[in-house]
Amino acid sequence: MADDTPQQHQGEQADAGPAVSELEHLKRGSEHLQGTLPTELANDSAKFTADALQLLKHHGSYQQDDRDVRKDKAIANAEDGRWYMMMVRTGVPGGRLTAEQLLAEIDLSEKHGNGTVRATSRQGLQVHGVLKSNIRETIREINRIKLSTFAACGDVGRNTMCCPEPSADPVRHAMQQDAERIAKLLRPRTSSYYNIWLRDANDPEGEKLDVTAHHPMNDLPEIPGADRDTNNDAVEPLYGTVYLPRKFKVGFALPEDNCVDVYSQDLGFLAVRDENDPDKLAGYNVLVGGGMGMTPAKKDTFPRLGDRMAFVTPEDVLAVAAAVVRVQRDHGERQNRKRARLKYLVHDRGLDWFREQVEADLGRKLDPPHAADVTDVDDHLGWREQGDGKWYLGLPVPDGRIADFAPDDPHGGGQWKSCLRELLTEYGSDVRITPLVGIVLCDFREDQKAAVGAILRKHKCQPAEELSLMRRNSMACVALPTCGLAVTESERVIGQVIQDIESRVAQYGLSAERISIHMTGCPNGCARPYTPDIGLVGKARNKYTLYLGGRVDGTRMAFLYEDMVALDKIAEVVSPALAYFKQAGRDVGQPGGETFGDFCARVGEKDLKRYAAELQGESDTLGGEIDTLTDDQLADLIDRFADDLSAEQLKSAVEEGRGRNTNGRLQKTLAAAEKRFAVTPSAEVAGV
Repeated sequence: MADDTPQQHQGEQADAGPAVSELEHLKRGSEHLQGTLPTELANDSAKFTADALQLLKHHGSYQQDDRDVRKDKAIANAEDGRWYMMMVRTGVPGGRLTAEQLLAEIDLSEKHGNGTVRATSRQGLQVHGVLKSNIRETIREINRIKLSTFAACGDVGRNTMCCPEPSADPVRHAMQQDAERIAKLLRPRTSSYYNIWLRDANDPEGEKLDVTAHHPMNDLPEIPGADRDTNNDAVEPLYGTVYLPRKFKVGFALPEDNCVDVYSQDLGFLAVRDENDPDKLAGYNVLVGGGMGMTPAKKDTFPRLGDRMAFVTPEDVLAVAAAVVRVQRDHGERQNRKRARLKYLVHDRGLDWFREQVEADLGRKLDPPHAADVTDVDDHLGWREQGDGKWYLGLPVPDGRIADFAPDDPHGGGQWKSCLRELLTEYGSDVRITPLVGIVLCDFREDQKAAVGAILRKHKCQPAEELSLMRRNSMACVALPTCGLAVTESERVIGQVIQDIESRVAQYGLSAERISIHMTGCPNGCARPYTPDIGLVGKARNKYTLYLGGRVDGTRMAFLYEDMVALDKIAEVVSPALAYFKQAGRDVGQPGGETFGDFCARVGEKDLKRYAAELQGESDTLGGEIDTLTDDQLADLIDRFADDLSAEQLKSAVEEGRGRNTNGRLQKTLAAAEKRFAVTPSAEVAGV
């Protein structure tokens, strides 16, 4: 068995003790995340120092610069050839907001940001483009509306995710309450956040006030097991003076609705309904060790699905969560940050060892997991009944970017910011953010639906029913131009990528298939690209690693199918796999039939590439002969074999025909063939 000696979580490097990273020393010497932030906020520089920006993350902000204009000497006030700015992230446990809160965030984006608000894949909100001189006012305003940026980033528990559906279902309601409890448990207790951002320097009495009295989540719970914890800290009884080795993510899901990708979390809670009363929450299956990020050059880093560790009752959720955090705190890697996530501790030491450590912390044995497991997922889009006589509306805000888009913008040209502003002002709806970055508006009456639809049309915002199933199940990270980690585009190009792929899906008659596609601009995996049917991970400028074989419900890792795929070739590389699925998939289109991801996982990379090579050979042969065909022969080819041709072969035949002075028959054939590429809206697929 591996050495059970805890890492020196307080950051002290004894002469004979294990080495730790420089960031560990920085956190320990920061006076609980304060460091030089107060003095640097007061200077005239447009940026923070390297040490300060590492601490800044824990307060909910990343320092960035506009990468579209790097080294542009014409930019006024640029420092070091860069236009520095901050991304300010608001944590929103379970994605639950009021209308007033979202409207205030939109106002902030216009006052201090780039005029847009970005919903995140962890159900939070981000305002980009905030200058250093405006960050304090921005954070103060977010706290004024009873939200917080504290711990939205950094080596702490990040925003707690939960299925956002505003349902009358008692189990969903109980689960959302437990997610709130966990969010409060994981909130750091240091007063540095209050002192830096919220305390009025002109009020000397403010120094004597308890920070929790001013905290948006002021009813923070006691830390279970803190009295037995020999490594706790007076200020931070759960985290200690150096906090966690890396970020720590928690999510709550239901077997029938794994919208939060519970297996991708460091700590996941999968709700289990009472077998005798499905409206009662029996407890949770606890999953540990999930995580998406990786470093391709480091082969000992990898994405990972969590393991099923135990079943716990709702009453034990906080105690088990605190125990898991302490095991990661005391044993997690603190020298190599690339292997510091909980997933590596579980992988290296094993699930049995990890469970034993949690049980030792709790002082009792854990029950084995319940048989319940993930069976499905929901996108929470469109009109849905809440179960209380009212309706909610899930809006497919493009990639979560709340903005008014230009008519030619890849996001579709909808005036989403103006639309949401009008809807929220008119109806005052509570808001939910979905894990696929959609926006849910709650509590509409039946007789209000027509007026809401009119507002959507007025602002040219497409409802979910008009989108394909693929587009509804897609997601992209922010990437360029603001993310400092991005190696290439994601949010700004996924619209075109989906358009290219979904036209091929239509040609193959697969529009009724729920095929998911997630895209990121780097391997860190913010959009969870390693588990969907199709994953795209930025590798170099306009080059991506293509993954196939995951599942839309997030329960299987995809495999690397092709590396360094050019942006404009992605659809062409995916197309043969779609064609093969149409031909050889089991019960495609039937209830319980094989999904695209299932098929790719079953046949594997080698067989998919064999079929692609055969298809390419046929295409090469056709390409060498097609211009020798008469108009009637070309029409015969298309009429007789359209169902058997690949999307690329059919496109080639149509392009050949369009290049001719076509006769009446060929003209009609080409028009019919082109219709095969028309994307089918999800409402039409569902027969609505």
